Amino acid sequence: MDGSDRRVPIDAQQVAAPLSRSAVFLVVTIPSGDDALSTALEAVAGIDDLVKSVGFRDLGANLSCVVGIGSDLWDRLGRTDRPAELRPFTQIVNGEHRAPATPGDLLFHIRADRADFCFEFERLLLEQLGDAVEVVDEVNGFRYFDARDLLGFVDGTANPSGAGMAGATLIGDEDPAFAGGSYVVVQKYLHDLAAWNAMTTEQQEAVIGRRKADNLELDDTEPQRAHKTLATITDDADEEFEILRDNMPFGSPATGEMGTYFIGYSRRLWVIERMLQRMFLGDPPGYHDRILEVSTATTGGTFFVPPLHLLEALADAD
Repeated sequence: MDGSDRRVPIDAQQVAAPLSRSAVFLVVTIPSGDDALSTALEAVAGIDDLVKSVGFRDLGANLSCVVGIGSDLWDRLGRTDRPAELRPFTQIVNGEHRAPATPGDLLFHIRADRADFCFEFERLLLEQLGDAVEVVDEVNGFRYFDARDLLGFVDGTANPSGAGMAGATLIGDEDPAFAGGSYVVVQKYLHDLAAWNAMTTEQQEAVIGRRKADNLELDDTEPQRAHKTLATITDDADEEFEILRDNMPFGSPATGEMGTYFIGYSRRLWVIERMLQRMFLGDPPGYHDRILEVSTATTGGTFFVPPLHLLEALADAD
């Protein structure tokens, strides 16, 4: 259903880069003024060269960086065209559970199998950007044991693979001017691990909808649906709209701040939006995702990931 036989456009960004051991999620805003905008766009247009200049030290580190452009920044580019689904992140509020919308003009998703490569790339990038940007969020993620989150469950189980990756993540003929691009949504979740660890394994498994030890799916206890069900969007034929999740744990035992950084790529933004609505509002309504009892969203942003030829042309857009 996602056109899994499509070839990956040769100039698509590395959305489907292999899941890495380390990552940096960097979100910045660009202040008003032509100089700041010009400096930022020049740095973004040269992002592929920066990846090469840092990554050559060890090609096995698999350094990559995906750049996303926020809705407000796109409006400043002066273009007459626009990705069909690009819009600001919509805040969701349901009592004490909320998915906030937070500022962000540019997202840099930096990935490598060595943390020092992520560090060096970010250092040089911010050196280039200088005063042209303000960092509004920075999270250093790490792969935890056998791809588990800090709640102890395997994350990213339902990711597309092989030929199906492009069909799930890259825009196609439905928006030909932006074919090869993607949409990405990010959220930073903080976990109350004390509350989570006070639950029995069986209670935790009911929340997630999978067995903790071997990751096998469990049936829901209706009407309360598990996280894995609420986070899965299907069509009328019960075929799943896949997205690529590259979530990563983060945290500091010293400060007690720990959590999961959610990042989801899709050719259809509405799929992730509907997933979040089901989690926070419930499906059926009133039965929200019980993972929210121990996980609090503190950021939320939506970005368009342009193909490389559009990314490299940004320096001429201002």
